[in-house]
Amino acid sequence: MTSPPQLLTDPFLQLPTPNSVRVVWFTEFAGNKHLVSYGENLAIKVLATTTKLSRTREDQQSRVGSQTQDGQIYQNPVYRHIWRHEAEITGLIPNTRIPYQITSVREDNQSVSSEVFTLAPTPTPNTPLKILLTSDHQIKPMVAANLQKVVETVGRVDAVWFAGDLANIPDRASEWFDDNRGGAFFPCLQGRAKYEIEHNGIKTSYTGGQIIQHAPMFTCIGNHEIMGRYAQKGSLNEEFNDTIPRAAALKLYGEQSLKENSFNTDTYEEIFTLPQSSEGGKTYYATTFGDVRLVVLYATNMWRYTTNEGKYKGKYGEPETELNNPQEWGYGQHIYEPIAQGSQQYNWLVQELNSPEFKKAKYKIVMLHHPPHTLGDNIIPAYTDPVQMIEQDETGNIQAVRYEYPKQADYIIRDVLPLLEAAEVQLVFFGHSHLWNRFCSPSGMHFLETSNVGNSYGAAYGKTKRKNLPPWESQDYVASGDPYGLVPLTPTIAPILDEDGQPMPYIASNDITVFSIFDTGTGTVSSYRFDTRKLDGEVIKFDEFKLNQ
Repeated sequence: MTSPPQLLTDPFLQLPTPNSVRVVWFTEFAGNKHLVSYGENLAIKVLATTTKLSRTREDQQSRVGSQTQDGQIYQNPVYRHIWRHEAEITGLIPNTRIPYQITSVREDNQSVSSEVFTLAPTPTPNTPLKILLTSDHQIKPMVAANLQKVVETVGRVDAVWFAGDLANIPDRASEWFDDNRGGAFFPCLQGRAKYEIEHNGIKTSYTGGQIIQHAPMFTCIGNHEIMGRYAQKGSLNEEFNDTIPRAAALKLYGEQSLKENSFNTDTYEEIFTLPQSSEGGKTYYATTFGDVRLVVLYATNMWRYTTNEGKYKGKYGEPETELNNPQEWGYGQHIYEPIAQGSQQYNWLVQELNSPEFKKAKYKIVMLHHPPHTLGDNIIPAYTDPVQMIEQDETGNIQAVRYEYPKQADYIIRDVLPLLEAAEVQLVFFGHSHLWNRFCSPSGMHFLETSNVGNSYGAAYGKTKRKNLPPWESQDYVASGDPYGLVPLTPTIAPILDEDGQPMPYIASNDITVFSIFDTGTGTVSSYRFDTRKLDGEVIKFDEFKLNQ
């Protein structure tokens, strides 16, 4: 007897325009037909276009199906067959929400349909919107609780802005679709998760929230959207950690298969339909949504361990065992896409900030992954190209390879932020350090990091020092506070108190999860916290600030 067909995901919305929106979903069968029914009585039908994901795999560390420990089923990466379906819904009326439903028909003509959801095109100016600001889900423990509380607290949102690090290993299919621990990317954002959190012997199960079935999502690339050298390692974890700069790959391997020998964002780009720029494609772009002009940058670098002892390719040096094997070097915490003055992305940004669409927008907001200002560890070292120093003995043998990152050469601080200040950007939104903190420049430009969604790596504040400093002293690596001199702002409503009863200007907790909502009707950004240890389920609004108009 044939098992009934199942959808791998619910539908989700992408790329809205003034009179259209895309509906996307996934299955594990190619099928005979895939369609969207929409409008009154779901009477209008439109067929979807089907493509196949090219790099999705499972491996030893996957938690999928009956594999609950490393290597139970998969001993090495194995390709997983997943099909993507996309239909464009046209002829929509601005500010009018209509019902829709998807149906997929398998090769044996058995069909499966979703529930009925709603969609709408891009909202018109002066339409009050609620936009969820989130980042760094990475299949972390509290994501399902976080997103469930979003829906319980504010209801249906109108859009999601996601500041990078969506999954953990981007080519591991189960992290997107069906990780058996219950907290995969799509289930959490679609209210189909089943993630249990245990405190004091009591388990609470969270489902996430039904969000992206009704609201389009705009994403940016973080370091966890990028895979390394393709199919050259024994596991997807190793492959993910095996990125080198394109310039180094060109020198080592030549022009042929340059992407396979350096890094790629293929799975990310295959999953999402996003606005595009002629220069950056889906990797950096700008879009107008209601009263907002959202500018999305590709600003992220390879995260490396602080140490280079043993086998580690470190931030500050290469492993001693590989000093004579440049093909095994990591080349430091290298930047993936140039953004320094004179680069293609920088020139595109200058053009965008001078465009009529940007200048006339009521709200001008920039989203990127890497933090310009933060108390987090991940702002160290500076966002600049590593300066490589090779130490050799008198016979020319390499004794050490180390990397410096001059603070004054930080491209975001030196080159990008002056552009944003001059263009009167009101908010810069980012992630990467898994905490909540915010800042404001002297001119009134706000900086918000709201990435403490599922766990935190701590905050360097007061007596607490960063854990990723080099083994030598230098003013280029600031141990505590924001390295670039801004003072973190204390939450305006209900800050958490430290052990001395003083309000803390951050939230860095592995029990308290945070989300933020931008209300375009009032111009306010509100942040909420939820303590997963407390069974009463109280969500507390702890901070609010208003964007200048």
